[in-house]
Amino acid sequence: MNDVILLAQDTAAAVDNTGGLKTIGYGLATLGPGLGIGILVGKALEGMARQPEMAGQIRTSMFIGIAFVEALALIGFVAGFVY
Repeated sequence: MNDVILLAQDTAAAVDNTGGLKTIGYGLATLGPGLGIGILVGKALEGMARQPEMAGQIRTSMFIGIAFVEALALIGFVAGFVY
């Protein structure tokens, strides 16, 4: 009887490990959008410094790009719950 209880506890512990792997996977997946936003904002600021008269249009394009990159991060977050 004790063997059955120990086996059930071991099985429950093995199933619980997948949650930790999903967390690590999502943590690694945030590197892409983080780097993407960093590069995007850096290049936008560089463009604004080179042509200050275009700052409004560059800023608008930057925010649209940030929205698309951030959508990738949210899709990755949801995929962690789906699978």
